Amino acid sequence: MVDLEHLDEGVQRGRAALARADWAEARREFDAALTRDETPEALEGLSWVAWWTGDTDLLFASRESAYALYRKRDDRLGAVRMAMWLGTDSVDFRGEFAVAGGWLSRARRLLVGLEDSAEYGWLCVHEGEQLIYAEDTAAARARGAQAAEAGRRLDNTALEMMGLAVEGLALVTEGEVARGMRGLDEAATAALAGEFGERVYAGFASCFVIYACERVRDYSRASEWCVRAVEYAERTGMESLNRLCRAHHAGVLIWRGMWTEAESELIEAQDALSVSRPALASEAVARLGELRRRQGDFDEADALFVSAGDHPLAALGLAYLAVDRGDPHHALDLAERFLRETPASSRTERASWLELAIGAHVALGDLDSAAAVLDELREIGEILLTDPVRGCVSFAAGSLEAAAGEHQAAARSFSDALHAYGRAGAPYEAARARIGLARSLVATGRTAQAGQEAERAAESLLRLGAAFEAERARSVTHRPPSERSLLTPREQEVLRLIADGATDREVARALVLSEHTVHRHASNILAKLGARSRSAAVAEALRRRLL
Repeated sequence: MVDLEHLDEGVQRGRAALARADWAEARREFDAALTRDETPEALEGLSWVAWWTGDTDLLFASRESAYALYRKRDDRLGAVRMAMWLGTDSVDFRGEFAVAGGWLSRARRLLVGLEDSAEYGWLCVHEGEQLIYAEDTAAARARGAQAAEAGRRLDNTALEMMGLAVEGLALVTEGEVARGMRGLDEAATAALAGEFGERVYAGFASCFVIYACERVRDYSRASEWCVRAVEYAERTGMESLNRLCRAHHAGVLIWRGMWTEAESELIEAQDALSVSRPALASEAVARLGELRRRQGDFDEADALFVSAGDHPLAALGLAYLAVDRGDPHHALDLAERFLRETPASSRTERASWLELAIGAHVALGDLDSAAAVLDELREIGEILLTDPVRGCVSFAAGSLEAAAGEHQAAARSFSDALHAYGRAGAPYEAARARIGLARSLVATGRTAQAGQEAERAAESLLRLGAAFEAERARSVTHRPPSERSLLTPREQEVLRLIADGATDREVARALVLSEHTVHRHASNILAKLGARSRSAAVAEALRRRLL
């Protein structure tokens, strides 16, 4: 820890300014201190101003200079602080995992003989986070337990709670949800109650519990913590946490069918994070891609997923996009690659990909392989026990049963999925389950009930703005509409402007609409014309003489 008693008075004032989130005053004090004497403490303080304000170049320059000066002074603990934060920052600001590993390894070597220090416990926290990214959950659990023990021994609440958080996220990833969530909930509670001396770790504790909720699709719990974390971020001036939590909260809003609100949150988060935390902007970009995919705008979804890079949600989105575009071979290739690379112990990470693989196998007619994958998904479902996971298991079972001609069983499975998704507050997933139910009812001769289910699904999807899926619902029992009535007058106006090369913003201005409404009309047009892009929609409309 920093020896406060012997600090330059200006550095002390700078640290006080940091504590009250007065970044400008802190910058002035640290700059002034550095003109008097270039000390590692002043550089360390300046690096935190840069961290909070998103000044990447200043951040790394200050931390690296502070590290060098601590080493020159033979202050190993000071050098370790800089090394472990350079490790974490290399991932969060630059996406450089190899560089991060180098800094963390350097910190560990410097701590030989200093294992009783708080810095050793904090290094375990930083290492544990990286180990979770690397899917080495057993090692991450061990690091978390070491950090928690160090915190208890040193009477350091923040260190103890962050150890619990690391261990908890590793446990949830492995499928020990109840035990892991208890630790995560406690850590987040302590953090947001102000028990941590360092606010930066409060942000980490909040993110860990939200990540865990998303992994097990516990969106109700995620929503609660997102709201609390945003309140804390606004109260304490933690803008990056605010935007990151809002991106995650937008994922919850997508799940709950609140797509207009989700879109606004994601665009704002993307814009803000692109400036302050470029490596974290993919959190918003990947989720915006998933929203576009659900809306049926496959071209934009594709572009967003690609721009999100290696983000796991983007990889999954591209695989589902391949299914949407009628290419189950490519989707299965992506799924099998992920499942080969992800250990069986990472159950929550595997669940979504298993669900995708089942759908791809069914589309390709390989029912034996689908059944084998379903067995693993069922095992995970029996461990996780959340309604969204129950819904996905039942939906996958229904898809396999329908393909095998077991339509009565399929109807029961789709009905189970529908009710599980309904309890979870997931209207898009519930509507897709209702489409599966309608198809199974048609196959068993119950056409009247099938028509009712299909129409309810279509209405729900149209309210959401998922026109592509709505057309799938109506195709269960309805013949396609006549060419004359295919597009509404408003949709024809939108399409004419798109054909003239207008952007969404320009169309919105011309027709006095919101951009979200324009986007919804465009998605409806693509779905009705069976087009995968706007240019293809214009070509198809011209072919049918609709323009």
